[in-house]
Amino acid sequence: MTEPTTGAGRVAERHLRVIGILGGSSDQATADYYRRLNAAVQARLGGWNTAEVIINSMNFARAERWVRNGQWDEAAADLAVRARGLEAAGAELLICVSNTLHRVADAFTAGLGIPFLHIVDPTAEAIRAAGLERVGLLGTRPVMGTDYLKRRYRERFGVEVLVPEETEQVEVDRIIFDELCRGRFLPESRARYLGIVDRLREQGAGGVILGCTEIPLLIGQGDRPDVPMFDTAALHVNAVVDWSLK
Repeated sequence: MTEPTTGAGRVAERHLRVIGILGGSSDQATADYYRRLNAAVQARLGGWNTAEVIINSMNFARAERWVRNGQWDEAAADLAVRARGLEAAGAELLICVSNTLHRVADAFTAGLGIPFLHIVDPTAEAIRAAGLERVGLLGTRPVMGTDYLKRRYRERFGVEVLVPEETEQVEVDRIIFDELCRGRFLPESRARYLGIVDRLREQGAGGVILGCTEIPLLIGQGDRPDVPMFDTAALHVNAVVDWSLK
């Protein structure tokens, strides 16, 4: 079906539902989401169409403090205020750009009148569609070292998650906070991550979840063509655009 046009073959403006983004964690991931959302809408609709987006972007120093010090109650309270603000501003769907901050998603979405698209769900659906049931996971230490995201993969989708050993978790986390969140993408860190991917594969992982939305800025499918890599940011964005275009 061809797209409706106006004037001399111009692609018509399409109505899009408004996406509310809890951003700033980090600014690198938030900017990447914004770019990906607009590019995906433009690719699907053509013309001059881009996404309808409202972003509430926090000072990343706040999120870093929550995560490093385990201040989850404060994180939940702060994000709840921001989520309600996005709804009041006209957002029709809520997303959060941080895998890590999904730890308090149940709390910050409580009482909202708009839906929330959890970052695990489109990723897990892609894993199952690939015929995999056991995958590795890279992310921050709370993501790798605790059960809140791994449990959702396991209980809702039947996906078993493997994580790197403790010393490797420390290094993955350090690179995320000290380099990727500051826009630094070093070849030695790319090599370090790919070595960890290789070890997860040796331990039986059929693929690897890039479970921090900054990680796809460092490594991607082209770095290990034979290891399926599940980019949580890209999969999240595609699902959000599907919803926005309905």
